[in-house]
Amino acid sequence: MKVTNLDERIHVLDSASSVMSVITEIAESGLQEEAFYVLDIGDIVKKHQIWKEKMPRVEPYYAVKCNDSLIVIEVLASLGIGFDCASKVEINKVLEVGVDASKIIFANPAKPASHIRQAAAAGVDTMTVDNESELHKIKKLHPSAKIVIRIRCDAEVAQCQLGMKFGCDPVYEAPTLLRLASMLNLNVVGVSFHVGSGCQDPPVFYRAIGHARAIFEMAKEIGYKPYLLDLGGGYPGDKGTSIDKIADVINCALSEYFPNDDVHIIAEPGRFYVASAFTLATSIHSKRSVRSDKMSPHSVTHNMYYINDGVYGSFNCLLYDHQHVTPIPLKSGCGKMIPSSIWGPTCDGLDQVVENMLIQDMDLGDWIIFENMGAYTLPVASPFNGFPIPKVHVVAEESVWLLLKDALPLTEDHFVIGTTPANLRLGLDIGGSKADQWAPPPVDLNSSGIINDPPSSPFIYEYVEVEPIN
Repeated sequence: MKVTNLDERIHVLDSASSVMSVITEIAESGLQEEAFYVLDIGDIVKKHQIWKEKMPRVEPYYAVKCNDSLIVIEVLASLGIGFDCASKVEINKVLEVGVDASKIIFANPAKPASHIRQAAAAGVDTMTVDNESELHKIKKLHPSAKIVIRIRCDAEVAQCQLGMKFGCDPVYEAPTLLRLASMLNLNVVGVSFHVGSGCQDPPVFYRAIGHARAIFEMAKEIGYKPYLLDLGGGYPGDKGTSIDKIADVINCALSEYFPNDDVHIIAEPGRFYVASAFTLATSIHSKRSVRSDKMSPHSVTHNMYYINDGVYGSFNCLLYDHQHVTPIPLKSGCGKMIPSSIWGPTCDGLDQVVENMLIQDMDLGDWIIFENMGAYTLPVASPFNGFPIPKVHVVAEESVWLLLKDALPLTEDHFVIGTTPANLRLGLDIGGSKADQWAPPPVDLNSSGIINDPPSSPFIYEYVEVEPIN
């Protein structure tokens, strides 16, 4: 296996180590100044186990756009998961680790011509459509494609709404698309929808599946034999969240509208798999104490902390993904709670991570941890103003190593024993390579004891919203 400086090997943790202990060791080594991530791939494996238990009929196709880290793709491929790709670059990245083209859905309803050509050349046939012009484009560039009609059915509450951009009306527009596809002699194989990313409206899945059933019947009347139902994304993935309510609604709707096994059911989870797997560590490099009380000019009324990552880096999720982040001081503080704000490292005044909070006084060099940073962070991060994108250190418990070390495209060469900060910074990296052969049996996650529940966070902190500074 070729060793490169691109993506780090997976460090196998001993029984006394954890994600937080690794973060603490690196932060307190005195040699680390830049922000960094720790990725626990065991968290991803556990999420897959939860998915299989809660929705056994639904095959996950991971939304690559959520986090396109090579190691994430390799781990998910080793678990036998399919992939939802939105561009030719994402398609190529997934194919390069050995995933078969049949395990990819090109789920972008508005595709550039060159991307359709690339999909056709690579054998990626299944793709979504929500408008007439796309059907004409596919007829010209990829006439053997398997068309999935994407309908619109929006959640009333979602972190990111998508219906304003994608999805045809299931009552008025979908029948027109079916008839046009038939006239163009294109093969319609199913229906898809996306209720919105980070859905907090579980009943919307029931409505969407009901609409899909009606379109299935229309397609059959025209002469099609649809067999694919794509439930899209919208599944939460932060610590403390659950897909139980969504799963209950989906399972109930499938039993009513698609009771037989003649329909292949997939979904496009993104943040569900990766949000809680990534923890970001940042350090305070500068501090400004504001004294704005004229009656007590020497008293600090507000602390401004400047950290080494911001909204142009990992915290772009605040702008683009409507996320809320909770700062966790790495070491316990003491004394009075002081109104404070946290700022990124760039020269832009918009580079603010936390506007107002109450927190005990911190010093230069102190570390602040942010959990649930795996979704829509790194793929959008930029090195604006010359500040680097944080490096990702990858760890796994021994049970995860034993599970995945021979599950292609992962091999034993992806793993390294030893978790000391020195090893984590020595560049023990692996770039990965195309796997020509796949392990025939999928990884068995039926055993409930494969991944143990992670220990609760050892940090005690208080986070209080306060009014803006005058």
